[in-house]
Amino acid sequence: MSSIAERIAQLRAEIDHHNYLYYVEAKPVISDREFDRLLDELTRLEAEHPELVTPDSPTQRVGGQPIAGFTPVIHRQPMLSIEKCNTAAELREFDASCRKVLGANACIEYVVEVKIDGVAVSLTYEQGKFTVGATRGDGKRGDDITHNLRTIKELPLVLRGPNPPRLLEVRGEVFMTRAELLRINELQRQRGEEPYANTRNLAAGTLKQLDPKVTASRRLRLYTYQVGAVEGIELTTHLQALDMLRQLGLPVNPHVTFCPTIEAVIACCEQWDSKRHELPFDTDGLVIKVNDLGQRQELGATNKHPRWARAFKFAAEQAITRLRDIEWSIGRQGELTPVAIFDPVQLADTTVTRASLHNTAILEQKDVRYGDMIVVEKKGEIIPYVVGPVVESRTGTETKIVPPTNCPVCGAPTVKYETNGSHQQRCTAGLACPGQIAGRLESFASRKNMDIEGLGETIAEQLVAAGLVKTLPDVYRLREEDLLKLDKMGKKKAQNLLASIEASKSRGLDKLLSGLTIPFLGETFSPVIARKYGSIDKLLAASVEEIASIPGFGPTRAAALHSFLHSPGGQKMIEEFRALGLKLTYDAPSGSEPGAGGGTALAGKTIVVTGKLKNYTRSQIHALIAQHGGIAANSVTKKTDFVLAGEGNETRGKLDKAKASNIPIITEEDFEQLLKPAPNGALA
Repeated sequence: MSSIAERIAQLRAEIDHHNYLYYVEAKPVISDREFDRLLDELTRLEAEHPELVTPDSPTQRVGGQPIAGFTPVIHRQPMLSIEKCNTAAELREFDASCRKVLGANACIEYVVEVKIDGVAVSLTYEQGKFTVGATRGDGKRGDDITHNLRTIKELPLVLRGPNPPRLLEVRGEVFMTRAELLRINELQRQRGEEPYANTRNLAAGTLKQLDPKVTASRRLRLYTYQVGAVEGIELTTHLQALDMLRQLGLPVNPHVTFCPTIEAVIACCEQWDSKRHELPFDTDGLVIKVNDLGQRQELGATNKHPRWARAFKFAAEQAITRLRDIEWSIGRQGELTPVAIFDPVQLADTTVTRASLHNTAILEQKDVRYGDMIVVEKKGEIIPYVVGPVVESRTGTETKIVPPTNCPVCGAPTVKYETNGSHQQRCTAGLACPGQIAGRLESFASRKNMDIEGLGETIAEQLVAAGLVKTLPDVYRLREEDLLKLDKMGKKKAQNLLASIEASKSRGLDKLLSGLTIPFLGETFSPVIARKYGSIDKLLAASVEEIASIPGFGPTRAAALHSFLHSPGGQKMIEEFRALGLKLTYDAPSGSEPGAGGGTALAGKTIVVTGKLKNYTRSQIHALIAQHGGIAANSVTKKTDFVLAGEGNETRGKLDKAKASNIPIITEEDFEQLLKPAPNGALA
């Protein structure tokens, strides 16, 4: 047994060494095949001797069974956010603010690091072994994601060197390269599913997977950039700390520049503004830090930000091009969306030729005209966006853009309508318009609604074009021979899609209502109405006035729902769903009863979300609000209980309106605190 244990220890050391050379040093010395042989031998020996398996073995990187949920982790040192700036003048103000504390003639040196657009994490090593990994959370406590972080090959499970610190808390950024996003999105398209929008959101969602095997399949990366709590070693500068992390085998952000003065910092920022697109990952700025750790201690921190750091945000890259045409796309509720078509321009290292103008109101507001020279930028370096026309370039030949009076897909008349204070043009054909049924089908099958895996945009369009789906219930009448007629649809793929369609029958009333694209309902209010009535029959028996009395509904939303349910088309669709075996009742999520620790923390509260949140997409936060009994509304009214404000929204109209009406404004951290159990087991 001792010889086997020694061989296992030797294999682990060799594999860890080669992982370090490959992922951290980028200097592999053996082939992939040789590496696989070592790992296969270790896997075999551990399978034969399970009593010798340890948590820090390389075989444990792709954990075992999915976990039940996330447990909170308290950070030994808070993970504070960093105050932002955008100009050289603001950087000089930062330097001046440091000198007010340290002295006008103090020698202040800085370190500039590329700010990776990923997910901040905290890694804890005890006696040299990786024990806990957590998300940033509210800065004081995060979620335990150790099972997922173990899947990242760069992350050492055991620190290198003979004398690692007794305790080491390391801050890092988990991210995904653009190449990996392309690979995953190609697989999504092959499965007929929606591609992911950007690397950051996918990385964040991947770290919140309960199954580490899913995480491992997505090839996340890691760079460390900061030391938190540490015991057993003295550090004096930030650069010294980074060097220590490298020696311990941790992957350190390689894009670090030492700057002896603030003017050197400004020059460095200007250089990176032009070369940032050469990086294989997304970045939205730089982080500037005081190098001397003693000076940092003197400068201290506010409740939210360290006074010794700034995040310099790059300006959105812009280009001027000529508008050539406007295309009108048809949404799932018949809304016509103008899409600008323009001469190709390079933005954020990609060629852009089109950008949505969102609705006719924005089109009129910007006064964009045919033939205009227009300013285009990428908001957040992801979404192409038309800033507006270059008015001084007009020659007088430009012409107004008029919304079509007939639907460009089916030819039916269009009408103007208003919603949330904005007007839009809509096709009047309803589900008779192929453009609408394809959009409705894609939405119906999406993850947030009926979750029919494999029925994405491409398959939806093919099903409608082939005449196989004319109404939503037709989805449940599809046969294998029907699907095999579609482009790139093999037998196995068709069988998987049919199995997913069958499984979707049990999703429940809330998901079905959300998937029907009823005006003013959607994923936010569908759980509210489903929870209230419990079954489609009880909902059908409710009057408009009764529905309107539900918090957050009101007469407009109630009338739209009641009208749909009692229209000939709506009634026919519901009866078809019933006959096809779909579940038309609602089961409350586990733990949603009063006192069960979830589901009622926000009961009856109307919440407006604005700005960019750190830990949630808009659909995720809306779903969480609904799960806890609240209502996520779009507009601030006298019925609003509070506004949940994310980043970048200090001048937004919703906040101004909330302040004027004395409506409380809470942060993401405040919101999460509302959902946490109080010491007596009730919700805080």
